[in-house]
Amino acid sequence: MLADKADAAQERVLDGLEKAGVTIVIPPKTNRTQPRAYDKHLYRARHLIENFFATLKQYRALATRYDKRASSFLGAIYLAASVSLLN
Repeated sequence: MLADKADAAQERVLDGLEKAGVTIVIPPKTNRTQPRAYDKHLYRARHLIENFFATLKQYRALATRYDKRASSFLGAIYLAASVSLLN
C-alpha cells in the first residue's frame, strides 16, 4: 500500500494492514521518535501513478462519469489510457 505521510495512523490503519499481509510503503513523519522502515524507491515511483490519474481526470467524460454501465466506463478508461500512453 502506497500512501502519504498523513495517512500513517499506527493502530487504526497500519496494524490491520500488517496482519493482512500487505506490504506498507508509507514514510514516517519527520518528527517521529522511532522512524519506521519503508522502501524509498517504491515510494518515489508513486508519482507516476498520481500523474496517470491526473491525466485521466482531464477527460471530462471520465471525471463526471457520463457512462451508466461499468463496462462502458472501463472502456472509456482504456481508451483514455491508451491515448495518454501514445502521446
